[in-house]
Amino acid sequence: MVPGEITGIHYLAPETPISIPANFGMMKSMSNTPNLYFNRFLSNLPNFHFPPPGHEFTPQSSCLSNNSTSDEADEEHQLSIIDERKQRRMISNRESARRSRMRKQKHLDELWSQVLRLRTENHTLIDKLNRVTESHEQVLQENARLKEEAVDLRQMLTELQIGSPYTTALRDLE
Repeated sequence: MVPGEITGIHYLAPETPISIPANFGMMKSMSNTPNLYFNRFLSNLPNFHFPPPGHEFTPQSSCLSNNSTSDEADEEHQLSIIDERKQRRMISNRESARRSRMRKQKHLDELWSQVLRLRTENHTLIDKLNRVTESHEQVLQENARLKEEAVDLRQMLTELQIGSPYTTALRDLE
């Protein structure tokens, strides 16, 4: 019979408990020891359970089913490696996206601070321009007033010179 063709193994446990001999640990050969002694020893181990009497081991629950169990284990191991890689890649992508969002937010914050700085500078320059424009207007008005005053003073001087006796004497000296 080929191992892949095994359809089931029947296990029958004794109905009456069998005591373990005192020299069980010192037995030289296990071939002489009945299986029940060994099974009884295993039942004292933690997390080890025997199936109930008459339990049938099926190919799905037995390691003796066929070689596909190791293939399935390899396939499951490969799938777990692939899943682990996907998980790491997903975490890496999330972290990269987070860093990208942080860079974008930092750039946006820098742009907003630049906008505020430029607006402030623009308002300052507009105020300065307004003051210079007002000052220019005042200078133009004062210049016009001074020109009128100069014209008036020339006219007064001319009138004074025409009516004065000294004007003819000055002309004669020249």
